[in-house]
Order: sequence, then C-alpha cells, then structure tokens
Amino acid sequence: MKNQTTKLYGLIGYPLSHSFSKGYFTKKFEKAGITDCFYDNFPLENIDLLPQLIATNPNLAGLNVTIPYKQQVIPFLDELHESAAAVGAVNTIKFQDGKLIGFNTDVYGFEQSLLPIINKKYDKKYTEITALKSLVLGTGGAAKAIFYILKKNNLNPTYVSRTKKQNQLIYSHLDKAIIDENQIIINTTPLGMSPKIDTCPDLPYELLTENHILYDLVYNPEVTLFLGKGLQQGATVKNGLEMLHLQAEKAWEIWQA
Repeated sequence: MKNQTTKLYGLIGYPLSHSFSKGYFTKKFEKAGITDCFYDNFPLENIDLLPQLIATNPNLAGLNVTIPYKQQVIPFLDELHESAAAVGAVNTIKFQDGKLIGFNTDVYGFEQSLLPIINKKYDKKYTEITALKSLVLGTGGAAKAIFYILKKNNLNPTYVSRTKKQNQLIYSHLDKAIIDENQIIINTTPLGMSPKIDTCPDLPYELLTENHILYDLVYNPEVTLFLGKGLQQGATVKNGLEMLHLQAEKAWEIWQA
C-alpha cells in the first residue's frame, strides 16, 4: 500500500502495455521484503507532461525511461552522468537533492550480456586474424547505447537505417560482402515484438552463417522472427532479457546509492 513515506519509482514512455519493469521491480520488492518502495507505469503521451508527473508525485525517487523518450527527456534533466553524456541517451533518472540526474544503464546491461557470447564464440586467434565488425539495426536511444559499447570494445559498429545518412547503411545495401565482414548484428528496433511477431528487420538472412551472432533487444517473444531466421542459418542468437535484468539491477543500485 502506497503512503506518504513510500518511495515511488516508475517507468515513463509511450505506450507501456508490454512493460517489463513494473513486474520485475514489484517481484523484487516482494522477494526482498521491501515494503517502503512501490513501482508503477507512467505512460506519457508527450514528454512535456513530465514536470506535471513529478509535481503530482512528490515521493518520486527514481524513473526508468523507455521508447520514445530516451533522448527527448534530456532537456528536462539537471545533470547527466558520464554514462548518459557519452551515449546521448538516458534510461534511468535519479532524484537527488532536488535535482534530476540522468544515467544510462543500458550500456552496462548490454556489455555484460554480449561480451561472454563473443568470448565463447570467437577465440583470441580468430579475433586477431579477422577484426570483428558489427551492424546496429536502428538509430534510436537504445541504438546509441549499443553503438557506444560496440565501439568501446573495438567491434567496429555501423548503423543500419531505413533512410540514408552519412556513415550509415540502408537495408538495401546489405550484400554478401557486408554480411560476411560484419559477424555481429544487433537489432535495436521494435520489429518482431509481441503482438507483431511476424515482423523483422529487412536483412538478407540467407547470407548468414554459423560465424554470425544475432542479438535482439526484443525479449517478447523469446525467439523473435529475426533470431529464428538466424538460427536457421546456424548463427548464435540471444534475446534482450538478460540485458533488461542487468540494466534494471544497475538502476536500482544507482537509486540506492
């Protein structure tokens, strides 16, 4: 039961019908016997409604941020932690001493989830012979965090988008040569997410091989059409559920610090 002393946490975005966070934190609080914290969803049709949300909920202690506001929320914040400043996107807000501080825990969750797969699949010798390259499908707030981590770990990322921009590829450019040299392909778009499970990024999936890793930030369904098509070609695949768990725990750590 919420009361005036309850610390309120929540998720902003729109829509939030398939949110992971509320269920995750509610179970976390119940399991840990945390009775003075509550987590709720705050679907905001416009990011300009954020100040009103804060004003009407004085016990707010932290927020998670999801599509489409990971970049749009930045002007409403007082400070950016280096994790968010480096990426240019925020997925966690800490309320501290009357200030709103933006963090990005996607970078932590993705890095801790992806690197073990790479280390297992590609031994040191292979990596030395062939510099690993990667494709980031999408260019939104989540994509920026993914791109940052791939670049940090020398995985030579390139954005792929539906529209042509400088230093980006478009899907129709993805021929055999590009697919062959980019062993890691990350889907940061919502394509394939329930209920639209019959959608997927427009890739030449027949060119994938057992040398590829396909990583999908979507976790519902467990095996998206994107991942399923990769499995048919022998690729290693992983969905975004572990990343979500890791970034959520990192957010909780930040809120409690």
